[in-house]
Order: sequence, then C-alpha cells, then structure tokens
Amino acid sequence: MLNQIKIIELFISLESIIISTFLPLYISLPSNKSIIYTLQIPITWQVPIVIFLTIIFTGEVVYKAYTIYILIGLFLLPVFYDGGSLGYILTPNFGYLIGIFPLIKIINSLNKKDQFTIEEFIKYSIMSIILMHTVGIFFNTIQLILFNRINLISLIIGKYTFSKIIFEILLLFPILILLKPFKKINYL
Repeated sequence: MLNQIKIIELFISLESIIISTFLPLYISLPSNKSIIYTLQIPITWQVPIVIFLTIIFTGEVVYKAYTIYILIGLFLLPVFYDGGSLGYILTPNFGYLIGIFPLIKIINSLNKKDQFTIEEFIKYSIMSIILMHTVGIFFNTIQLILFNRINLISLIIGKYTFSKIIFEILLLFPILILLKPFKKINYL
C-alpha cells in the first residue's frame, strides 16, 4: 500500500519523465551563416532525469512511474519521443525504453549507500547507460531478424546508440550538480 508521500513521489516521477521526454537537447554553436547555429542532438533529458529521480526517491517509485509512463504511451497518449500506441513496439526506440528498467535497478543500488562518491556515481551511471543500450540493441536485433532486415543493424546501432551514448554520459555532470542539495555525495 502506498502512503501519501509515495503517491506524491510517484506523480512527481511520472510528470518528470513525461516532461523530460519532450525536452530535446540543443547545443548552440558559432556559425559563419548566422550568429548562432543550433545543433539538435537526437536525445532527450529522459535518461538523466530517470537517474536523478531514482537517486532522489527509490527505484520502486520510479519503476512504478515508468511502468505507468509505458502504459500511457502504449494505450492512451503519444507521450514517447516519436509518438505512441501499440505500434511503437515495432520501432527501434522501444527497446531503449525497455532498457530503462535495468538502468533503474543499477542506479537504485546507490540508494543503499548512505554516502557515495562521484566516482561511484559515474561508474554506476555509465554501467546502467551501457546496459540500457545493450537491451535496446538486443531488442532491435531480434526485430531485424524477425523481419529479415538484419542488414540494417549497423544503421540502427549507429543512429540509436553511438549518436546518443556520449551525450547521455555527459549529461551525468549536470545531474551531479542537481544532486548536491538532495543527497550526501562525497565530492572529495
């Protein structure tokens, strides 16, 4: 049974996950054609926000919120990055959505420590991001084998893993700054 605090944490987590899905990452770069050129990177703030929420609350709350998010996206509203509905299961993005579940499990192990270091946070976060992408690659490989399109595997891995993983790792540093007021992190 959930108490009122857990229900509030669940709603905060669900809202944050949905909102972070709609926030793409933009980087402004200087350009010859105009004063500022904006580069849109094909990722959102969802992975860092899930890591942040898992450390702030618990993995159990974020599991429930993320499960509700998946169900809303499959059956009610198009809340995923490229839409929604049951047909979304056939897209390459869905494997990475499923990969968030093991990511939450790994990050939740940091909650068992009273105080953790930056190195531990980075290590666990990178492991969880790599595992999330591994699940996504596995899911996509199964799909491509079933649809006899295995020749597209390098394109899928390049577009959905290699183009995103570096930026997801770089987004861990702003999360570290946000965690300072919430958790005891050993910065030395």
